Amino acid sequence: MKPHAPRATGALVFTTATAAALIVAVAAGGAGAEPAAPSPQAPHDGATYREAGRFTTAGKPRDLLLHPESKNLYVGSDDLADTADVNEGGLYVLNPADGSVRSTVTRIPGPTGTLGRRAVTRIGAALPGDGVVFGYPLRGIGTAKTGDEAVAGAWVAGATVTDLGPGTGPGTALVAQGPVLAEVDLATAAVRRSLTLEGGDSFAVDAARKTVWFTDFANRRLYKVDTERLAVVATVELPAGEGFGGFTEVDPQTGAVWVGLDNSVVVYAATGTRLGALTGKDLPRAARFDSATGQAFVVWQDAGDPSLPGSDNDGTLTVHRSADLTEAVRPVVLPGNQVQLGVASLAVQPGAQVVLVSSPAQGTITRLERFVPSEPSPDPSADPSAHPAPAPSPDPSASAASPGSSAGTPPGPGSVTSPAAAPAPVPAGSTAAPGAGAVVGGTGGQPPAAGPAPAPAPHGSLASTGATVLSLAGTAAALTLAGWALIRFRAGRAGRIGPG
Repeated sequence: MKPHAPRATGALVFTTATAAALIVAVAAGGAGAEPAAPSPQAPHDGATYREAGRFTTAGKPRDLLLHPESKNLYVGSDDLADTADVNEGGLYVLNPADGSVRSTVTRIPGPTGTLGRRAVTRIGAALPGDGVVFGYPLRGIGTAKTGDEAVAGAWVAGATVTDLGPGTGPGTALVAQGPVLAEVDLATAAVRRSLTLEGGDSFAVDAARKTVWFTDFANRRLYKVDTERLAVVATVELPAGEGFGGFTEVDPQTGAVWVGLDNSVVVYAATGTRLGALTGKDLPRAARFDSATGQAFVVWQDAGDPSLPGSDNDGTLTVHRSADLTEAVRPVVLPGNQVQLGVASLAVQPGAQVVLVSSPAQGTITRLERFVPSEPSPDPSADPSAHPAPAPSPDPSASAASPGSSAGTPPGPGSVTSPAAAPAPVPAGSTAAPGAGAVVGGTGGQPPAAGPAPAPAPHGSLASTGATVLSLAGTAAALTLAGWALIRFRAGRAGRIGPG
């Protein structure tokens, strides 16, 4: 017996150790293992914008404003050079859905009050209910709404007006006349107060924070002006460069200021701290924001000079998350949108389902609609529920209760909730809803309904290895019993052949 006992014991130890090792290995692949490094998240879900219409009903568009209340699209327009027989300048009111003209205002007062058709180069603010405040060369400021036959306006004394924005109170507007920032009366254009800066000619108003960001592109400076005192409270140094400035716009939701410089857009927080920059091959010339989605829209125009590297005569619309500047949708090519014949503008419908982009060089306004590719249709042949497997024939031996079991006891857990993976982020404006976790298995001992098998649990979850652990535990128990049987068998043989 002595020669056989170590072998039998060794067999038992080997069998038990092997089963234990298998269980530990599987468990280590589950709860005890380090989770796999997450895959880099795609910047967007494939959403983009595609052209849904091109309007040629408003001359040479210079500026756009989608009125927040009346929903009218206001277009400040200039005369098209290739239509010598007619002057298209004026203020247009369009239906943003199809570009049809709702109203055209062409009787605009000159410096002496004489009414005539004039170009409208800048739209400064929306009026309550309907209508806009706008500017026209050289120092004109006017107001008009849908259906007006003539503009109510006046000319500001002094230098040429280089920018225009909403005033701090009713009946006022802010204007830039080069480096001079002034608040004027809309009805008379009389200057109420003014501030002279070191340089600059354009600005953006942050009404919520009572701030004006005044940009001096020549000296690469950005001045933060308190509108209550009309005084400079901070100065921000812009990056060095040699190109012209593109735009200055404020995100009304965050107060961040976006400045187009050369081939980049530099973004600063409301405090003046630099947040980051965007860089492209074209020239950033306009930006707008949508508070509903937290997105920023930037139009990049081609230089329109074939001698320059990378010039292809096409512009681009890019969309970014305002919070971190990451790309929100795929860039959209704007064929023929170049800067040689004028700077583009854009308007964004609240909710960002529709974006309207002007191209002065082409005399067009392009309507872009948000598009999200649909998921491919599932293959019915791959759906187990469409072709359920035949039910297996009952096993007669299973009708008798096994020893140690009680009638009516369910053979397994009542129900198991499959751990659902985190739903993919729903794109802004999309009607797609995130998926919900599915419940698999039956209740009260009933078998689960036929259907697709549950997806495996994420890496690092015991839910995906529980069944395997239980299976290996059964295997270990069987191996252990086999080991004990081997010991007893060896012991019996030793008793029979040993000395009597």
